[in-house]
Amino acid sequence: MDAACLAPGMLMQPARNAPAPAIESTRRESGDDSPLARAAANGDVRAFESLYRQHVGRIHGAILRLTGGRHARAEELTQEAFVRAWQKLPGFRFESAFGTWLYRLAVNVALMDLRAQKNDPVEQGVEEDALPEPGAQPFCPAEREELERAVAALSPRTRAVLVLHDVEGWKHEEIATELDMAVGTSKAQLHRARRLLQRALEHGAGHEPAL
Repeated sequence: MDAACLAPGMLMQPARNAPAPAIESTRRESGDDSPLARAAANGDVRAFESLYRQHVGRIHGAILRLTGGRHARAEELTQEAFVRAWQKLPGFRFESAFGTWLYRLAVNVALMDLRAQKNDPVEQGVEEDALPEPGAQPFCPAEREELERAVAALSPRTRAVLVLHDVEGWKHEEIATELDMAVGTSKAQLHRARRLLQRALEHGAGHEPAL
């Protein structure tokens, strides 16, 4: 299959047609779409369009949070993720659900974009005993809109760790691998993100945390 087969107008604009849900995990599976995925893998563009309509909302939602609410960039990365999915479908072995495979591919697209941002150094040092206890509440109660703004105000890598761990349910080992950092650094970044988020919420919306 050729990426050129995907006309620019084929992929809809997700921010307008499929608004992202508020802070909550996007790792939800729809029904069995393996027949559509198999047809798309064999070059059926209409089958791929159906898969796009089924999954674009949650894919865009995950990418939007990772980009800090930058709608234009999230739309670009969503389109890129689906183009890559079209290109890679012939090699998909169907050992997992199509939605799981697509979700991971899309998040990796967003993380590759994040890794290209050279001006966001990783904080290395937080003592292990300063980390929150397992099971600690990640967020204080707040209005969802205010919470979304506070998350968006975090620096890119700090926000990525927070979103992947507390929203998407990733383990620190997975985050460390994808963001090219030590597991301890991932834990430190999560602790820092929670602290900054709590501080931002305590001071009200519109006050960006000092990073």
